[in-house]
Amino acid sequence: MSEKQKLLLLVGAFLFAYWLPMDHPRVQGAVVEGFAMLGDYAREHVLLCLVPALFIAGAVSVFVRQDAVMRYLGAGAPKPMAYGVASVSGAILAVCSCTVLPLFAGIFKRGAGLGPAVAFLYSGPGINILAIAMTARVLGPDLGVARAVGAISFSLIAGLLMAMIFRSSEEKRQEVFADAEVGELPRQLWQEIVYFGAMIGFLIFANWAKPMGDMGFAMAVYQVKWWLSGGFLALTLYTSFAWFSTEERKEWLESTWTFTKQIIPLLLGGVLLAGFLLGRPGLDAGIIPDHYIADLVGGNSLGANFFAAISGAFMYFATLTEVPILQGLIGSGMGKGPALSLLLAGPALSLPSMIVLRQIMGTKMMVTYVCIVVVLSTFVGYVFGMM
Repeated sequence: MSEKQKLLLLVGAFLFAYWLPMDHPRVQGAVVEGFAMLGDYAREHVLLCLVPALFIAGAVSVFVRQDAVMRYLGAGAPKPMAYGVASVSGAILAVCSCTVLPLFAGIFKRGAGLGPAVAFLYSGPGINILAIAMTARVLGPDLGVARAVGAISFSLIAGLLMAMIFRSSEEKRQEVFADAEVGELPRQLWQEIVYFGAMIGFLIFANWAKPMGDMGFAMAVYQVKWWLSGGFLALTLYTSFAWFSTEERKEWLESTWTFTKQIIPLLLGGVLLAGFLLGRPGLDAGIIPDHYIADLVGGNSLGANFFAAISGAFMYFATLTEVPILQGLIGSGMGKGPALSLLLAGPALSLPSMIVLRQIMGTKMMVTYVCIVVVLSTFVGYVFGMM
């Protein structure tokens, strides 16, 4: 950020604070709501969700060989393999739009091509198997199937479009990684798989949400989630001390701290701002009244679908919370087309994630990615609403 931009930011913050009508009840409530949403995020997502993701990102940047990332996710890797690996990896993690950020930053800065990295970025929060199952059960099979098909398609289309749009700049970025040295592996491949699998296992099961009603396998896993999480955590600690040297662990912690400094302040600031503007989902407490949004997403016009996609893109949805919120909106008159638009854009984007993505990939790439997701969500929702 240039000195001029910093000055403009400070002036804007001063003018906002100077003219903010703090005597108005709506403004007072929105300020409280912003901190309430920040508190909810800190309690529910930081320790068990974001912190493990930061440690995984630090491990990826230190222990995953650059030539391996280039081979499977690099711009020169075969597209079916690169996009397949990226999409499946993201879908397995099934994290929210903020937790996926350090993981995305880890593979992107390690040499992954822009297209596969974006496919991973969308698929993590977008292709959530449990959320899709809940959508079909609560909102209807048609919405569940449409969400599944749309999310899988979006991860591939968004990645391909980003790679095509930024092809020249991506070629220059990949030149930095082209001469990655292939050294001796300090450990066996199976040890690397076990180590990363243990960390990912802890991330998945520690954040396994309680399903709505008796959903068979999902409920069975939920009932033993802490036993599974504890086992994966113990395995992570054992492998960290048994297979890695003190110097390697120190480097891992330093890399994790670097990601933490880069992501956490922007993310928490974004959550605070989102809470102030829109409030926590399901509560009419933000500076923007909920009925403004509800009034604009009825029917199935292009405008209604676009507004639903935009609203979803800026709201923050914790994993699985979008389903009961949409259930209420549909009951208030929301069309099924706008409902799908919000389902496709909302979990994959949020105002906090946009702020962090700008830091990771730059303003132009961030804005392009957001526009691609919003436009695709609008179009698919509109078509679905006409069926």
